[in-house]
Amino acid sequence: MVGNNLLYRSPQMAPTVDARKLTSHQGVVEGSRSPSDDSEENIIPMSIIDDAVKRILKVKFAIGLSEDPLANKSLVDQLGSQEHRELASEAIRNSLVLLKNGESADEPLLPLPKKSSKKLVAGSHADNLDTTILTAIKNIIDPQTEVLYEENPNSNYMKSNNFSYSIVVVGEHQYAETFDDSLNLTILEPRPSTIYNLCGAMKCVVVVISGRPVVMQPHIPLMDALVAAWLPGNEGQGVIDVIFGDYGFTGKLSRTWFRTIDQLPMNVGDPHYDPLFLFGFGLTTKPFQNN
Repeated sequence: MVGNNLLYRSPQMAPTVDARKLTSHQGVVEGSRSPSDDSEENIIPMSIIDDAVKRILKVKFAIGLSEDPLANKSLVDQLGSQEHRELASEAIRNSLVLLKNGESADEPLLPLPKKSSKKLVAGSHADNLDTTILTAIKNIIDPQTEVLYEENPNSNYMKSNNFSYSIVVVGEHQYAETFDDSLNLTILEPRPSTIYNLCGAMKCVVVVISGRPVVMQPHIPLMDALVAAWLPGNEGQGVIDVIFGDYGFTGKLSRTWFRTIDQLPMNVGDPHYDPLFLFGFGLTTKPFQNN
């Protein structure tokens, strides 16, 4: 989906009409509207829609879809194979970006030890993937280490357990093929409260699941470590492999991470370029073989 996101990316595309014209001309139409909606309102000329359809059909003919339009089912049994899952985990490991790791380079929190008395896993996004981050933690830690999960634990719950540290997994709501524009780019409650409650009470690692930078500056001081995991798909194992040191963090930011939304748009070289994390930023760690 592109749609009105263009309005935020380029001041020159401010009018919604222009944004719709451009996306349609590129063969992309906003998911919340149909091409006929805009055509009937005379927003998009039929000539632009015809041109977009013609170019899409040209590609389909070029790759032979007209001669063999049905899917080849001979490889269906390989979908979701172990080889595919391992490749997905590798992609996730390489894309993770470590944004904070302890208060100083001399006192890093990550990688976490696999053996400890008790771990708390919390947050809205810790247990909502096919291979969830919660399941991945249980797969990788020492069998004698106890793992408890509570999406949004209260203070009494935390006081009644002697946790070594917590892993807080929060992020944006799901928005694939639905409205995804945001005027504030924040994560919604109770997710910020979960960060404050846990990170204010114990050592914590915050994993952010999002398709873009979101507002993090108010929460940074409480966190001991912060990981941008983007949208890891089905393989939460790839996230945990790196957090617990089987692999090192190597990823770098492919876009600037802003401090506040009133800085946007902001790009490298702008006079007001003062981000929370620079374009290309990313802390690194080495694999910890004896973990």
